[in-house]
Amino acid sequence: MEKNISRNENKDFTEGIEISKILERESKLYLFIKRSIDIICSLAGIIVLSPVFLIVAVLIKIEDPKGSIFFCQERNGQHPNTFKMYKFRSMVHNAEELLKDLQHKNEQTGPAFKMADDPRITKVGKFIRKTSLDELPQLFNILKGDMSLVGPRPPIPREVREYNSYQMQRLLVKPGLTCIWQVSGRNNIGFDEWVDMDLEYIKTRNLLLDIKLILKTVKVLFGDSNAS
Repeated sequence: MEKNISRNENKDFTEGIEISKILERESKLYLFIKRSIDIICSLAGIIVLSPVFLIVAVLIKIEDPKGSIFFCQERNGQHPNTFKMYKFRSMVHNAEELLKDLQHKNEQTGPAFKMADDPRITKVGKFIRKTSLDELPQLFNILKGDMSLVGPRPPIPREVREYNSYQMQRLLVKPGLTCIWQVSGRNNIGFDEWVDMDLEYIKTRNLLLDIKLILKTVKVLFGDSNAS
């Protein structure tokens, strides 16, 4: 058993070195264009979608006046940074307090918490999650430089504390609004496969792949059966 653990740890370490070398060789031109696209698209998105922002904000406040319109949560960015990630609030105002009583109903493998029929989600929340409208405020995170349009989804610090060395490699790059997992089944994918997808993106990312994932993500705005 100890030999297996040692072998797995050695594999994780070796792959970590491989990914680090790939990132070191990454084109500065690619990173410059990627950041330029982030700034232009996030700014354009905020301006064009401002009426949607207003409508969603009003609906949230009407259904649950006690809570705020936005949900701000600490997330892990590119290691070792953390930041406040913005979302439209899709749950009742005391959702974090109720989480401890629902942990035993977690339907996701690994440290992430996912529950198909989470009782904390409001009626408006179900709709904006289904259409991914709850993610729109992250355009401000992208504009600020906390996130990119494409990259691994930013995890919660309490989840990261349970990561092994292989999973920690998700944090080697700036997190994103969308990723391979986001357009490939989301909640129907286990955590280990999710991590594999993120690391595959990190090892192969390029401008063409980023554009392809952005275009696929646009379809989600019209409804995703795997979103919740």
